[in-house]
Amino acid sequence: MPWLIIPSIEEDSRSTMKRLEMRGQSKNKDYKKQLNCRGKLQPGEAQLWSQSLDNLLKSKYGMAAFQAFLKLEFSYENIEFWLICEEYKKIRSSRLTSKAKKIFECYIEANAPKEINIDHHTRDHIRENVRTPNTSCFDEAQKIVYRLMEKDSYPRFLRSDIYNSLVASAEARSS
Repeated sequence: MPWLIIPSIEEDSRSTMKRLEMRGQSKNKDYKKQLNCRGKLQPGEAQLWSQSLDNLLKSKYGMAAFQAFLKLEFSYENIEFWLICEEYKKIRSSRLTSKAKKIFECYIEANAPKEINIDHHTRDHIRENVRTPNTSCFDEAQKIVYRLMEKDSYPRFLRSDIYNSLVASAEARSS
């Protein structure tokens, strides 16, 4: 009977990490392809994104790049929630109640499918707001999520391969 060779835990974890890194690299390339904005970026546009999160979110391509990055980081719910809040503020009052309830169930409620990271006081406050919703009932949570993105995800985005390759390709085009 031949001896069965079982890799050590250390060897197994190294190979698992290598597979995950490879998957991450291919995902990163897939997202770069999805962005498909390299030839469309105006010279200096990607540079403006580094000045503020607001500049990034105001740019069509900046938003697409940031969304792709957040998907890679498994924190897409933050930008999704922020965008839904922006849309919610424009809804006619006849639809506020049903939309507020859906947003609450999807993002705010404890153990929601796309639960955002907010404190329980804010969660309780929003629960009260949703009972008699208005266009500003998610403002507090939206500000928290914005600050989280600004202080955490945004700086990582500026150091990411996605951002750096977009800047490099825009610079190469302008040369």
